[in-house]
Amino acid sequence: MQAVKMYTTQTCPYCVRAKALLAQRGVTAIDEVRVDLNPAARDAMVHLTGRRTVPQIFIGSTHVGGCDDLVALDQRGELMPLLAASG
Repeated sequence: MQAVKMYTTQTCPYCVRAKALLAQRGVTAIDEVRVDLNPAARDAMVHLTGRRTVPQIFIGSTHVGGCDDLVALDQRGELMPLLAASG
């Protein structure tokens, strides 16, 4: 399974929803980067994604986007193949 990295904050309901969906799809480990605790991490996230909102989700080297993007990917049937891809 591909590695999952997620930029989050402690109080973000969309982060909680994204983590729950990933758990339902079998993801057992998420490299979570708390941007509320580390302003440099937020700067890095913005540089990588061009977005300031959380969550920002990476599956392997693919930037999925935020929670709505993750849900849409799942609804199109593309999340599981992306998670299963060798990387």
